[in-house]
Amino acid sequence: MARMHDTIGIIGGSGMLGSAISRAILGSGEFENSNFWVSNRSGEAPELGQSSDIHVTKNNQELVDACDVIVLCVPPAHFADIDVRASDRLIVSVMAGVTIDEMRSKTGAGRIVRAMSSPAASLALVYSPWVASAEVLPKDRNTVNAIFGWCGETDEIFDERQIDHFTAMTGPVPGFVAYFAQCMVDHATSQGIDPGVADRAIRQLFLAGGTMLATDEARPEDLVRWMVDYAGTTAAGLTAMMDSTLSKTISDGLLAAADKAKSMPRWAVLSSE
Repeated sequence: MARMHDTIGIIGGSGMLGSAISRAILGSGEFENSNFWVSNRSGEAPELGQSSDIHVTKNNQELVDACDVIVLCVPPAHFADIDVRASDRLIVSVMAGVTIDEMRSKTGAGRIVRAMSSPAASLALVYSPWVASAEVLPKDRNTVNAIFGWCGETDEIFDERQIDHFTAMTGPVPGFVAYFAQCMVDHATSQGIDPGVADRAIRQLFLAGGTMLATDEARPEDLVRWMVDYAGTTAAGLTAMMDSTLSKTISDGLLAAADKAKSMPRWAVLSSE
């Protein structure tokens, strides 16, 4: 991949998500530190191993004026406090729930990408889907693919409403996966297994399972079917789970998270009016 020459600025670049994306960009080996800006309330970013090459400011507009690509990475509730004019910039937002139209109204930009990411970006393990406004250029798409490619895996999607569902499914790392792991640890300890042993066993299980899912060409449903067809001990457990309401319970939880994503920005944006 050719080195990127765009100047990138992250508003909120030293928060949990912002610093994760920042570290992915700076650690890519394809980007000059001198082309990187961060804005935050303190004007300092020690968590990024700040060097003289990185620009840090308290002034969001100063960052916008200096950069080609602006990544909005503040909590959705703080979106109302963002007061910048960026009509000729590429805006990339990873704020849950904030729509392209709301970003257009707030920033004056036309070239807008709405995406979802997570702190797993710092490990280059996040999945970051994104959707673009009609004004986004082919060059912009290459830039977005590069940024999120440094963070892990990425796809452009073409229905903005789906971003809320990805916010629920792939945004809360480790979130739902951690809860399932907790349930397994709780089960193990209820059977008399030492809590430390249970914790190590389930962590290793999820590491192995995640790695296999990530590297195997088979789909999750194929792997489940093969295990059921094998008719062993795992098949007995899977069959019991499939006959229960577990699938609906998971779906209900994901829908609740997606509904929350849809409702989060409305009061925040209106509160600034």
